[in-house]
Amino acid sequence: MEDVIRQLDDLIVADNTLGPALFEQLRVAQRELGLLQGDRATCPFLRPHVLRRTQYETIKHAAETLAVAFEKIAIEALSDQTLMAFIALTPAEEEAARIEPGYSRLCVSSRLDAHASAKGLQFLEYNAESPAGIGDQMQLEKILFRLPALRHFLKTNSHWLPQPHRALLLSLLKAYREWGGQEDKPRIAIIDWENVPTRSEFRVLKDYFIAEGYPALIADPHDLEFNGDYLSAGGFRIDIVYKRVVIHEFLNEFGLNHPLVNAYRRGRVCMANSFRTKLAHKKATFAVLSDPAYQYLFDGAELEVVRKHIPWTRLARPSRVVFHGSEFDLQTLLLSDRGQFVLKPNDDYGGHGVVLGWETGLEEWREAVKAAFHKPYIVQERVVFEKTTIPAYSDRVYIDHLFVDFNPFLFQNEVEGALIRLSASSLLNVTSGGGQTALLVLEE
Repeated sequence: MEDVIRQLDDLIVADNTLGPALFEQLRVAQRELGLLQGDRATCPFLRPHVLRRTQYETIKHAAETLAVAFEKIAIEALSDQTLMAFIALTPAEEEAARIEPGYSRLCVSSRLDAHASAKGLQFLEYNAESPAGIGDQMQLEKILFRLPALRHFLKTNSHWLPQPHRALLLSLLKAYREWGGQEDKPRIAIIDWENVPTRSEFRVLKDYFIAEGYPALIADPHDLEFNGDYLSAGGFRIDIVYKRVVIHEFLNEFGLNHPLVNAYRRGRVCMANSFRTKLAHKKATFAVLSDPAYQYLFDGAELEVVRKHIPWTRLARPSRVVFHGSEFDLQTLLLSDRGQFVLKPNDDYGGHGVVLGWETGLEEWREAVKAAFHKPYIVQERVVFEKTTIPAYSDRVYIDHLFVDFNPFLFQNEVEGALIRLSASSLLNVTSGGGQTALLVLEE
């Protein structure tokens, strides 16, 4: 595989048709196709991320097994108040989570974020409530696969391309039918704040839904109305809410007295993902997975995947912990070896609030640990990421050396494709300045 990728990279670097004029065309095309973070084009790369089929299937198995484990945690928390308190939902989040969504799967769509390391693939976060990037694969293919080297490569290598956008629509429809929806072509509303930097992706998905025959619109939560019979936005009756607004931001703005909550509570709209997904979305669930005290929740196959793919994680609170076979006071452990640990808020996104011990001065780390012990935070063992090489462009072609993550999308707990992010920083977030590329799976 390394030889195959190296040969492809050599073809790209040697391609004399690549130059400033084409690069500007690629940037313009990204703006037209919605491959943007705010106003910034997100793909400065000249090929997709390439995996063998066996590699993809290994990741797929691990991610699907973990999705079931996260679902078990959420279900258990609904009947175990001690576990509910451990996960640390706010009162409003807990009340919303207890509303029955009307379908059986916890997550209609979700995304696990993983990184390659010397220990193998390590999953560090679970976006269980509103994963971004689902529409990007099909748009990235339009950018990358027009290039001569890629056209030749695709013709000469048996391959498979994921379709997460299609899997999303099928998953939404499956949830709608289980919920009891009867409309032949249900009407879909994509709901998020008007000014979010991912809004260009919403337009891509809206256009895809419409092209498939499903009326769709994008609306801000402020635009929603509920007349006791149906939810609407600007006169558009809504059958399915594809909820992209983050739950805690929504509840902070409106509380539980809002047309969306009222329609959802009364079973008058199918909403995906539901408020219940906040139970799996909280990063404290990684502490549940990795702490032996909670092993009773999982079967042998799930525990084996956890052992291989979940880093050591605990709540940031005064406690005695076992780390690599020895017992420590948690705070003493963190202060004695900051290079081993990262602090993360229990519920945030885009890298906000994350403190990397190995990139933080001693006094700043001491203050961060002190603050974390007074907030809902987790501490996670450091995963040393591996870098990859990939052809990129600015005003010329060059080979970049970047951290890469592989973030599989799940639809009803089944993997279809992934968000591939690359960055010079170990915080691999597109919102923090990273880039992205498509996924290509080579058949064997």
